[in-house]
Amino acid sequence: MKLFKSIHDFGYEWSLVTAANWKKYPNENCPHVRHVDVLNRTVDPETGVLTTERLITVEQNVPRLILKLLSTKETQYVREISIVDPRQKMLTMNSVNLTMSNLLTIEEHTTYYQHPDHREQTQMSQQATVSAGCLLSRWSNTVEDFCLNRFKQNAAVGREGFIKVLERFVAMAESGQSP
Repeated sequence: MKLFKSIHDFGYEWSLVTAANWKKYPNENCPHVRHVDVLNRTVDPETGVLTTERLITVEQNVPRLILKLLSTKETQYVREISIVDPRQKMLTMNSVNLTMSNLLTIEEHTTYYQHPDHREQTQMSQQATVSAGCLLSRWSNTVEDFCLNRFKQNAAVGREGFIKVLERFVAMAESGQSP
């Protein structure tokens, strides 16, 4: 198993960052994300906690030979559960790949919360684990290293894309337009 951890600060308050998160896809930095479908959404009437389950459809840029060897297609699916707690000012998102999970599991845990030192800012903590299944045991270390490096690259590109979305969202909100 390989582990990735990252912390990033956003110069905007938590409510703006959290609201912009729902507009994250599509964005020009992440053309591989094709669809985001809401499967279920509930609000706890007592706590105001919003729980959302989404299915994210992505087109992976994987060499054809590997797709053929693994008997899979370019289209992959990820399940995401997000929990927005407005009282705690915390958005928690947990995701896991559904496609090829018998060969490789990538679990991501991301939390957006009010910055502990700068209340007008938001801090994001991102963590991912990459685990190759027993069918890949001989190659597990190599596969996990490759996937972890790919995850790191995608996380950086995704963060940059989200920053662009966030900046547009904030500009629209400040101008009084509906984001």
